[in-house]
Amino acid sequence: MSRDFSTLHRQVVFGNAGGRIIWQPRIGCWVTDRAFAGDPFPAPFTGMDLYAIYRELDCSARLYEYNACFRRIEHPAVSTTSEQLNETDTRTVIQTPVGRQVRVLRRTPSSWHPITVEWEVATEDELKVATWREEHTGWDWDQAAYEQLQAEVGDLGAATMYMPRMNVQSLYIEKMGSQQGIYAIYDWPDTVEAYFRALEESHSRLIDVINASPIDIINFGENVHAGTLPPQWFLKYHLPACQRRVERLHAADKFVSAHWDGDVKPLLPYVHETGLDGIEAITPYPQGDVTLEEIKAALGDEVFLMDGIPAIYFDTTFSEKTLADCAARIIELFAPNLVLGISDEISSTGDLERVRLVGQMVDAYNAQFGGGPAR
Repeated sequence: MSRDFSTLHRQVVFGNAGGRIIWQPRIGCWVTDRAFAGDPFPAPFTGMDLYAIYRELDCSARLYEYNACFRRIEHPAVSTTSEQLNETDTRTVIQTPVGRQVRVLRRTPSSWHPITVEWEVATEDELKVATWREEHTGWDWDQAAYEQLQAEVGDLGAATMYMPRMNVQSLYIEKMGSQQGIYAIYDWPDTVEAYFRALEESHSRLIDVINASPIDIINFGENVHAGTLPPQWFLKYHLPACQRRVERLHAADKFVSAHWDGDVKPLLPYVHETGLDGIEAITPYPQGDVTLEEIKAALGDEVFLMDGIPAIYFDTTFSEKTLADCAARIIELFAPNLVLGISDEISSTGDLERVRLVGQMVDAYNAQFGGGPAR
């Protein structure tokens, strides 16, 4: 029988696990990169899909697949058409009553994920179109998708979703790219802030749907990086919007975290002001810009660390002892407010057996509190 990681996951984040923690590594990159390259999985993972590999490794998955339960609904006057420009490039035109946006994506020889050649916002007028779209966007719940996911993967972890990015991060990662987004903040402040307001109002409508749903572990998929979101913009734009989101989600008893996966040292002093219950993917030295002790000083005994082990420790460049020592130190510092994982994913060159090694360490730790999750 498989373990009930769903129950343990919820017990841990809501403080009912009796001291136990959960091991929840993300291994999707390892799987998708090898599948794209056509490389067979080594034994004992040969022929397995992602979920079967999680079960073979006897560990939990962070199930952001549940994002499929939330459907974005554009205004009916919005139309989208795509055309293949050449062997690699696809051009998409988004037509609205107030103008259009154009996006060009390019397939690469190394991944299923295309790169952006032309962003859908390149001019101030296109940003106004993006604002209109957010003002007229609705959100809906897909119960059938939820039930299907529960049947397929519900034992691997609690149902989890991540929200679209807020203001500055949306401008950078979804609309313009970071360089042009920075210029826009300086050159078109009124238009940019109108977009930010419309985006937050759209996400507020999404929160209405989230709060009415059975999914109660929520992440802000922000990819925060202090190099492009310095403290002055974090405090002006990001922090107030984050606080408003958290307040509404907490009113519905949701556990709320955010994904900070870049350089974060300048932003750690503001962790408690966010109101967040956890921070996901902070990466310590030698991969990130902070030590485990600095992370602990910032999070204290109130905010969960989600992940924490540098992804590079799962490659054979580093010894298994280095990995084990790091995992033990994280458990020592952060348990029980800990969803142990990889910051941020194991690479396609990583050793999956090291995932199993950490899982055995977590089982040994949990045994003092009555064992691992129920079987």
